[in-house]
Amino acid sequence: MTEIDGRATIIDGKAFAGRLVERVTAAAARLSADHGVRPGLAVVIVGDDPASQIYVRNKGERTREAGMRSDTHRLDAATSQPDLLDMIAALNADTGIHGILVQLPLPGHIDAQAVLSAIDPDKDVDGFHVVNAGRLAVGLPGLVPCTPLGSVMLLRDALGDLSGLNAVIVGRSNIVGKPMAQLLLAENCTVTIAHSRSRDLATICRGADIVVAAVGRPEMIRGDWIKPGAAVIDVGINRVPSRDPVKAAEGKTRVVGDVAFDEAVAVAGRITPVPGGVGPMTIACLLANTYTAACRSAGVEPEPLAA
Repeated sequence: MTEIDGRATIIDGKAFAGRLVERVTAAAARLSADHGVRPGLAVVIVGDDPASQIYVRNKGERTREAGMRSDTHRLDAATSQPDLLDMIAALNADTGIHGILVQLPLPGHIDAQAVLSAIDPDKDVDGFHVVNAGRLAVGLPGLVPCTPLGSVMLLRDALGDLSGLNAVIVGRSNIVGKPMAQLLLAENCTVTIAHSRSRDLATICRGADIVVAAVGRPEMIRGDWIKPGAAVIDVGINRVPSRDPVKAAEGKTRVVGDVAFDEAVAVAGRITPVPGGVGPMTIACLLANTYTAACRSAGVEPEPLAA
């Protein structure tokens, strides 16, 4: 973590993710050497969305760098839902594949929920299956969505024991907001889930020791919404016009979070930047989930990875 001119300490997600990947790589190597199990991740992408293609390529590269098996299945945009479900069934049955990820979004003619529900919950490394959501809700072992899992790791690293802290999550998605709430409840936080329609959202945020911004609106959370010294986790990734008018006129953009960083950094105690905060943790936690799934398939207790 880095402090900027006496202001908030920056939570360096990129550095933490690098250390996590090192631990996962070492643990995966030991799993292979001691038990003959090499973790395997299959990624399925339908169509040619440019951003999705980049994400899938990065996931494949990082998986191979971690010493894991990496299979990428690129399907035409016209692929039918039954054909995609047949592929999911084949991957479910493949004992060399321990994690299955279907890259979203899917073409409009495919029911994404039906596809996600077809994945074996024990191979659902995105943690989106309703069975894994239920396991998380009742405190049973399962696979947890990567972004909230990484966010909680960053918070524990930055703050230590989270017990008794007031946490406000702005955003109620199944991918981030709701699982984040469950994870923070498990850390003994007092949790409030707020959203864009919450009344007097600024006041709700000002009472929080931890603010998690996952609402999908650029710089919605202002600096004067932050309690002095609070920890701020910004999950948002939004593209807005460049600050340079000439570049903006050319269509150039910049990436910002859901928090007005320049304002919040002067008030918060700790804060994640965008980019370089939560983002790098997502792929790192995907690798961690793949390792965990491989261990469980072999009846082996996974090594602790979050230390």
